Amino acid sequence: MKKVLLSLAIAVAAISVQAQSKFITRTGQATIFSHTVAEDISATNNTVTGVVNGATGDIAISVPVQSFTFEKALMQEHFNNSNFMDSKQYPRISLKGKITNLSAVKLAKNGKYDAIVSGDLTIKGVTKPVTENATIEVNNGKLTVTCKFTVKDIGSYGVGKPMGKKKNNVADDIEVTYTAAYEKGDE
Repeated sequence: MKKVLLSLAIAVAAISVQAQSKFITRTGQATIFSHTVAEDISATNNTVTGVVNGATGDIAISVPVQSFTFEKALMQEHFNNSNFMDSKQYPRISLKGKITNLSAVKLAKNGKYDAIVSGDLTIKGVTKPVTENATIEVNNGKLTVTCKFTVKDIGSYGVGKPMGKKKNNVADDIEVTYTAAYEKGDE
């Protein structure tokens, strides 16, 4: 009888830990930045969603393309049109991957941890493997994830560049900064 009760207690504890191991965000922020001699272009998106599975290290991030806001309305229009991001046909940028050094990231203990994230980045239907460094700060069961990286050769994802005299206004490599506060969730 004691063995049955002990087994049941362990099973309930395992289910409880697994249910609490997912962290979600609906208000992540992604910024993009392009620097050229002609001009600097930046945009911010505050509607990024994400899930981190603390038990497995799996991550998923979804960025709605049309939610990027630019300083100039014309830049935003060009960004979303079919020659550049084609946000009607490709409404999301996604990253699906894993924290590869999960054993070094103590999601149950307050602190700041260096994480390595490897996965697949999909832009305009083109998927490529990426590995990036991130910082995960744990504070009372909540996570703050920050990451800064460069998407190399944006054209290789099928993203077009302006034509004519504006063709050098967008850099080939785009800087991306991601920051999000994650809370425990059931999703």
